[in-house]
Amino acid sequence: MKTYNLGFIGFGKVGRALVRLLVTKTSELRELYGIEWRICGVASRSLGWLVTADEQTTTEISGLLETASRADGLNDWLRQTKPDVVFETTSLNHETGQPAIEYLTAVLKSGAHAITANKGAVVYGYEDLNKLAEKNGKRFFFEATVLDSAPVFSLFRETLPAIKLRGFTGVFNSTSNVVLESMEAGRSFEEGVKMAQELGVTETDPSHDVDGWDSTVKICALARVLMKIPLTPADVRREGIRNLSTRMLQAARAEGKPYKLVARASFADEGVVSSSVRPEQIALTEPLGNVRGTSLAVHFELDMMPGLTITSHRPNLQSTAYGLLADFINAVTK
Repeated sequence: MKTYNLGFIGFGKVGRALVRLLVTKTSELRELYGIEWRICGVASRSLGWLVTADEQTTTEISGLLETASRADGLNDWLRQTKPDVVFETTSLNHETGQPAIEYLTAVLKSGAHAITANKGAVVYGYEDLNKLAEKNGKRFFFEATVLDSAPVFSLFRETLPAIKLRGFTGVFNSTSNVVLESMEAGRSFEEGVKMAQELGVTETDPSHDVDGWDSTVKICALARVLMKIPLTPADVRREGIRNLSTRMLQAARAEGKPYKLVARASFADEGVVSSSVRPEQIALTEPLGNVRGTSLAVHFELDMMPGLTITSHRPNLQSTAYGLLADFINAVTK
């Protein structure tokens, strides 16, 4: 039985959901995997760099924060907390992936496993972070970045050897789904965004969702890791959903081919990927046709099978947190 020191960089809704999930799964972690855990530190823009006391055993978030001391920045925080695993859940920067990459680099150099839900860090830092993790005998995992808890990266890593990915099509953004379906029901664009915010599925800035940035960065993350192509957001043809009217959406739904914000990537020439994010009409008979509400899905085209579709049905904060929890278990037990 080993007790793992867990650090959190970014402590918003996802980080707090992960703490609640860890508490819920404590018995299974102990009995099935020999894992005990304690929170050694929490950091965020609003809280600063907090270090919990060595003897602190409470898992109540309020108790942890009230009794914590303060560190002087990232490196001092890592020195004082001595984490075995750090979960990084800061806000997306679709232009550089910073400061998440800086945080994760320091985490791996300190000798801890690095687990992130930040797709920007994968797009702009995957190769360097993965090499650093291998050099230090640690893991850099990021399953929660694309389909919340649904296995995508681990599926290819662990169960699909010697397979070639030719391309993929995805519905990657819950907010856009909610907005489009809300407008189909006669509500305004603004009302749809508000509904998505109330469901807790939007990015910190909802424009990242409705203007296609979230889906674009997810395309780049999948292309970089699974296709070995260093795609960046500037390479992706991007169009959001703002220009779709209620009348257009209602007519498409009546036709049986509703609009969805569709992300696509495929090999065009050797080593070149053609990619786009834009609203498209999708027939209900197609693999992604029945993706509704907050659900997300991706359809892979592979050389060994015509198609493989993975759907995350109605993901929520707990789903995202589970993706981080699964990475934690896989990092320390394999």
